[in-house]
Amino acid sequence: MNAVILACSSMARQVAAAQRKMGTGYPVRCVDRRYHAEPKEMRLQLIAALGGLAGEFDTVLVAMGFCGGSWESVYAPVRVVAPRADDCITILLNRDGAPHENLKEPGHIYIRDTDTGRYSLEGLRESVCERYGREQGLALFDKWFASYTHADIIDTGTYDSRAEDFLAQARRGAEIARCELRHVPGGSVVLEKLVSGDWDDLFVVAEAGETLTRDMFFPHKEQK
Repeated sequence: MNAVILACSSMARQVAAAQRKMGTGYPVRCVDRRYHAEPKEMRLQLIAALGGLAGEFDTVLVAMGFCGGSWESVYAPVRVVAPRADDCITILLNRDGAPHENLKEPGHIYIRDTDTGRYSLEGLRESVCERYGREQGLALFDKWFASYTHADIIDTGTYDSRAEDFLAQARRGAEIARCELRHVPGGSVVLEKLVSGDWDDLFVVAEAGETLTRDMFFPHKEQK
């Protein structure tokens, strides 16, 4: 198999950890996480990325979720293998290796190793204030996070989630969002299975020439 990993840039460190553990060394191509703000733009980026990889590789291993519909109606010029998950947070919260459409709890914000700087809660508030002005920006930020009660740091074991600088920034973010900060267990089982070729029903495997759809990712709703 001549494979490449196509990852959201927010998952780069997690992908590297999974490859180290499983003893693989596939090249990694990242799509900038900033495109998550607009799934239609992310979809265009994914289409372009697949087109660019098709002549060099026969398999693309996707280290991201469905992400707001970004994979809807995307043509696969080569084999594409992707987790059945709504987004990257659900991938990192998965610890049993079974397919779950969504593992996030209502009212919970999730923080991971790459949610720093401009991608931290504090950074988000500042960017909103820069765009709308301080008074309106603060009001919008408070409105967006009014229904949230917890800020959960996902501890996947692949980074130091209790590092002083990281924890201080997460604490500031939780404070401005008026949320309780805590750690929650996560894992890298999904990424480990992805890179090792253990593609069970946790994954969509679209062969070259197929078109990815939501129904392929979520053929039935998760039973709770």
